[in-house]
Amino acid sequence: MTVKTSISLTDQQEAFARRLVNEGRYSSLSAVLQQGLEMLRAETEAKDAEIAALRALLVERANGEFISMEDSDREIDAMLERKRKQYLGKARDL
Repeated sequence: MTVKTSISLTDQQEAFARRLVNEGRYSSLSAVLQQGLEMLRAETEAKDAEIAALRALLVERANGEFISMEDSDREIDAMLERKRKQYLGKARDL
């Protein structure tokens, strides 16, 4: 369904939209604005989904198991050592 509505554009916005139409990239000013709104809708939905995922992760982490600073340090040191050995092994293969 299409709804006709009246909108206001700045001179720069109108000139840009007309240029896109004149270049043949869009069939009309309406098509330019519709595409712009679709892009904004998609961007907004993507950001909303990202925020929801981050919130869910924060809740999951807050409800999850906490480890001590010492355990965290040990895990980080072990991870770094594994990566160091992995790197040295690859360097020897060269």
